[in-house]
Amino acid sequence: MVSATKNNVILNRWAETLHRRAADAALLASNGAIERTFADIEREAALWTEKLTPCPPGTVVGIQIGNCPSWPALVLASMRLHLIPLPLGCHMARDEREMALETCRAGLLVTSDEKALQIEQRPIVGLPALENCDFLKLTSGTTSRPRAIRFTAAQMTADCDNICETMGIADTDLNFGVIPFSHSYGFSNLITPLLCRGVPLAASEDRMPRAILNDLARTAATVFPGMPVFFEKLASMQDAPPLPHLRLCISAGAPLPARVGRAFSSRFSLKVHTFYGSSECGGIAYDATEDSIDEGGFVGLPMRNVEIVPLENTGQITVRSEAVGDGYYPQTEPATLGHGQFVPSDLVRIEPRGMYLTGRATDVINIAGRKLNPAEVEARLAQCPGVRQVVVFGIPSPLRNEEAVACVSGTAGADAILHYARTVLSAWQVPKDIWLVDEVPVNDRGKISRRLLAATYAEMQR
Repeated sequence: MVSATKNNVILNRWAETLHRRAADAALLASNGAIERTFADIEREAALWTEKLTPCPPGTVVGIQIGNCPSWPALVLASMRLHLIPLPLGCHMARDEREMALETCRAGLLVTSDEKALQIEQRPIVGLPALENCDFLKLTSGTTSRPRAIRFTAAQMTADCDNICETMGIADTDLNFGVIPFSHSYGFSNLITPLLCRGVPLAASEDRMPRAILNDLARTAATVFPGMPVFFEKLASMQDAPPLPHLRLCISAGAPLPARVGRAFSSRFSLKVHTFYGSSECGGIAYDATEDSIDEGGFVGLPMRNVEIVPLENTGQITVRSEAVGDGYYPQTEPATLGHGQFVPSDLVRIEPRGMYLTGRATDVINIAGRKLNPAEVEARLAQCPGVRQVVVFGIPSPLRNEEAVACVSGTAGADAILHYARTVLSAWQVPKDIWLVDEVPVNDRGKISRRLLAATYAEMQR
């Protein structure tokens, strides 16, 4: 298992960034204070290189440190030693994290507490069969286990360039980073632009609406990548501070409801630009216009250097670009991902003005950009005392794209099931509702259909 190239593109681009901007502020705290200059990041990267040196090349390094300012230095140090970073969200419960680390055979885990970052050595049963890999992104698999997506540094850099050039983000901007750095959206819009193009970053972990507004004002951030739920809450805030420096608001992770976009624009005189992407391929489409969109699901035109090819009679598309990952790990799905192209599970309508998301072709539930495999939740809830059968499906959510509902038969009550779910699942994985039935409904062929269950549930809510 080796790094993709000895000539790592991210490291090369960082050298150029460091040469241009060594003394400039690179990372700001949420109050606007300078946390690190670009030269400080380089010095920290050297320290991390010493700490990680005992690890053999090709070791997967799980990184679960929230929006810590050490992210850029850890990435640089890992890549210099031909280690493979694996970002892990702080939302992950211990069992979920352990399953991810086991699946990717991570040999190292970096975590944070209130005082410092901690390094944990982990036993490895052999080395993962990864060739030409510089980076892993975690996503859901087709079974109850997670899986990863393999990337080279060149692919990560291509996505960074597509984003910055399509959205007009330059090193004179200041990104406001409250979305998770560990998420594909956060990493590609915040960390790689800092490393590869010298775009400074203000880091925050306080997602309270008032804190976001105050921190946007205190840092004088110019670019705010967010999610629909942020813009919904911010639009309703009273006595908001002026944001004279903010020029670009971006929404991704779930489709932006038209009413939310209008409310935010009316409140702050700034359009929220929709951004559509996927962990497997990075950015796909972006609404660069200043026009008001009256219909939800609009995601604009293809990103620069991204080609969209409709799949005939399916409603799906093929995405082709240099940013597409090399494939899944440990299982592969060459028909879906690989050789420079990816087939998302989203259903897409293409019109002259741009693309609209109209639904999903698979059972995977998209909860605010996080992919929930129903089988994983079903496997956990099936262990709850009194549960005989459980089927999990997604329902539309105006702010989070989808929410999970569990259809359950047995003797357990809804409250008991929810209490159990909260003990074995991460908070975002817990179903929004428990639908108790005598028997789980089947379709006319005697099979369970999540789509049919979702439709039946929706009728019951009317």
